Amino acid sequence: MSVVVVSGSRTEQESFDLPAAISVVDAGRIQAGQPRINLSESLVAVPGIVVQNRQNYAQDLQVSSRGFGARSSFGVRGVRLIADGIPATMPDGQGQAATFNLDMAERIEILRGPFSALYGNHSGGVIQLFTRDGEAPPFVELSVTGGSDGLRKRDINAQGKTGTLGYVLDASRFETDGYRQHSAAVRDQGYAKLTLPTGRDGKLSIVANALDQDDTQDPLGITWDSFSRDPRAGETDTTDTASPQRSFAQRYNTRKSIAHQQIGLNWQQRFGTSRLQLTAYGGQRQVIQYQSFSRAFQQPASHSGGVIDFDRDFRGMDLNWQDVRALGSGTLRTTAGVEYADSEDLRQGFENFLGTQLGVKGRLRRDERNRLTSIDPYVQTEWESGAWMLTGGLRHTRLKVAVRDRFLDNGDDSGGSVYQGTAPVLGILRKLTPSLNLYASAARGFETPTLNELFYSASGAGFNFGLEPGRSLHLEVGAKAMFGQHTRAELALFQARTRNELVVEASNGGRTSYRNAGSTLRQGMELSLASRFAGGWNALVSASLLRAVYDEGFGSIPSGNRLPGVPRANLFAELGWTAKDDALNAALEAQAASQVHPDDANAAVPAPGYGILHLRLQARQQLGRWHLKEYLRVNNLLDRDYVGSVIVAEANRRFYEAAPGRNWLLGISAQYRFR
Repeated sequence: MSVVVVSGSRTEQESFDLPAAISVVDAGRIQAGQPRINLSESLVAVPGIVVQNRQNYAQDLQVSSRGFGARSSFGVRGVRLIADGIPATMPDGQGQAATFNLDMAERIEILRGPFSALYGNHSGGVIQLFTRDGEAPPFVELSVTGGSDGLRKRDINAQGKTGTLGYVLDASRFETDGYRQHSAAVRDQGYAKLTLPTGRDGKLSIVANALDQDDTQDPLGITWDSFSRDPRAGETDTTDTASPQRSFAQRYNTRKSIAHQQIGLNWQQRFGTSRLQLTAYGGQRQVIQYQSFSRAFQQPASHSGGVIDFDRDFRGMDLNWQDVRALGSGTLRTTAGVEYADSEDLRQGFENFLGTQLGVKGRLRRDERNRLTSIDPYVQTEWESGAWMLTGGLRHTRLKVAVRDRFLDNGDDSGGSVYQGTAPVLGILRKLTPSLNLYASAARGFETPTLNELFYSASGAGFNFGLEPGRSLHLEVGAKAMFGQHTRAELALFQARTRNELVVEASNGGRTSYRNAGSTLRQGMELSLASRFAGGWNALVSASLLRAVYDEGFGSIPSGNRLPGVPRANLFAELGWTAKDDALNAALEAQAASQVHPDDANAAVPAPGYGILHLRLQARQQLGRWHLKEYLRVNNLLDRDYVGSVIVAEANRRFYEAAPGRNWLLGISAQYRFR
């Protein structure tokens, strides 16, 4: 049950033999009775990773690793996202999970802990998606899924090989009326990948993808009283005397439109035991977001309005050289490279009212150009001899932030900052037996503020250039064991102490400002166990325990308080069965999480812990050249009401985002192979 990965060492190697916590989700699990819409479907069984589906496609998923990233009010923060070697995370560390194409995924690798520091500006981990290559025989496939709350997805894809050219093409549309009030969404995605050999030992891959979401509704959060009355309803705007039953989201028609396109290439060329690799990419992203700020709140001259409108151009490259040679009694593998990334935003802000009309683009209140530039040299080397493996690495990050303010009616907010830090990593692994490995690793992490974290101060004024980068020390020890051919277990114990961690200072109507805290401490354990039994049965268990606290007080927050948005415990268990001919499989899944505090003071009602069950059934048939699949999935089988995620430190105490009750999905796919 050992799996080959590239995360952790940047070269193909068995995850069992790396001194790091690495999990792999293969295509079988990604597609197992799932609509392949969100990463939360695929990563639920990975210990240490929490992926909360906000039921809000305007703000994307909330992804955290060992508690890092839980503060993010939208998008992914603290965890680096990479697809086919191309970052889905910007130079400042802000990423978008929605750009991942799960329909074409071959596997997802999740790297947690110290070794993730070698991937740059983040604190928690790395999630890498690898898509399939086009191979013979060629086929075309159509998939259709329907489900609760008006969920509909249609996907058509094709793959094959013409001579030496491999190709993969995919197009999909996802629609939902939304579980929560005012949460409808439509998402169109396109994807293309070409692969071809270059010379004797070379390979070139070209990948292009696009995502389009127009007027995706944002349901916002709700208070505990509102959740207790009706988890699906929005927070009522009591000041709206004309329509007293309307929610804030409905009154301001809170929504976001996104258009994202990018293209990239990856070229690898081997020279004997050495390898040269080049990755280059570029793209554009356009976003317009309508928030729920009241007219009164936008009156200060410093406020930048309730409508955000920006166009982004981004580009980057990664060039590295890998060398493998004998050294003493062992083998030395060394990778050295440099990564460059650049993004430029043309950003405007507008009032969200015209006269008495709300939720429209009004008067200009912000106009600026933002530029991010980073350049990161890195080196990683490992020496393996007999039962020992020693690994070390170093990465230096330098991020330059530049702002040119072109709206001077409220003063000039032009300025900039340069953040830089070095992340060293050390690891050692000892193979006690062919089926038992022990390891230890340590690293210093470095995480800069993102543009979105710099944008606002708590007063509503302009850039907060006073924010400092977070610096962390990560320690980990672990064991990896195989019991026979069919059972694998992994255990990791870790600690991470962070100085100047960024925390939410205020969050209101979709706009969040940040400040630096004192020291924070995370201590925890991760356990995973997977086994196959006779008769087609299999079982999987993953569990996480995490103590995440403020080790030093700051402001009015005392030391010892729990970090908001971080559960103390998570558990996933699955019991499955597969027929001998793989024509039928079924599984019962159990998922549980402990309570979550939504605020630094730990004074608000915590989102209660919960335990839920899911059921999935899948069937396969082959009729000549046709390959058919059907699946039925029932989530939250016992129809529990629970909070799926929280908005950390929301100023109006609208912290809570409800998860769906019992819901179902039914899907069918038909694949035709041409030979």
